[in-house]
Amino acid sequence: MKILLSDSLAGHMKLQIAAFLLGAAAANVAVGADDRHELWRIVHEQCVPHMERFMTPLPCVAVAQSAGYAILKDRTGESHFLLVPTARLSGIDDPALTVQGAPNYWQAAWESTRLVQAMVGRALPRDALSLAINSAQQRTQDQLHIHIDCVSPSLRAALREHGHAIGDAWAPFPVQLEGKSYRAIRARTLMQPGATPFELLARLADARADMAAESLVVVGADFGDGETGFYLIEARAGGGEELQDRGCAVAKSP
Repeated sequence: MKILLSDSLAGHMKLQIAAFLLGAAAANVAVGADDRHELWRIVHEQCVPHMERFMTPLPCVAVAQSAGYAILKDRTGESHFLLVPTARLSGIDDPALTVQGAPNYWQAAWESTRLVQAMVGRALPRDALSLAINSAQQRTQDQLHIHIDCVSPSLRAALREHGHAIGDAWAPFPVQLEGKSYRAIRARTLMQPGATPFELLARLADARADMAAESLVVVGADFGDGETGFYLIEARAGGGEELQDRGCAVAKSP
């Protein structure tokens, strides 16, 4: 699905989000910087109850109660958002994510890239947008969350040059990125039963044996001939958000 935003719509959405954030600044509870359960508390103790009682998701931007997730504006980066499940899930290593019928948060996160585009004030091509989850070693919160933001310029350039070499099975990424090695696979959709991003990741034997060591990035892709989809980029013991750009340089390019 290609998301298109007119300049007026993007500006209107940006104003709406800014209003949410002003309210969020007042509504946030005081927690320590080293509190690894801060995200859970914000969503569980503030966003969900506020939505239930007052029909406002503050300090979140949105709460989708039936789908079981909230969208929260991260404190770092103008266009950086988080999808946080309303169920208690530790992170990428939580076994509940790969059981049959588990919620698929990736599609909802991808649809929320419209917020990224609103914040930068322009429509972006799908290969400029990304989702990321860090490994247990790299994350700072013990509640599952998907980072939603622009892709790093280096990854975008590498995918544009070498994406044709990425196939339907996991294989080494054609080049190193910032001196690091990755594995990659392409997917036509994030919603295929039995082949969601978490399930595709679990097809790797070493990942299945130790999901806590995994990081995963999803980047929008245009495969040509009108076919679109996604690239999934995997690394062990890494931070998936390293392949995102908190400054969203692509939004400043022609």
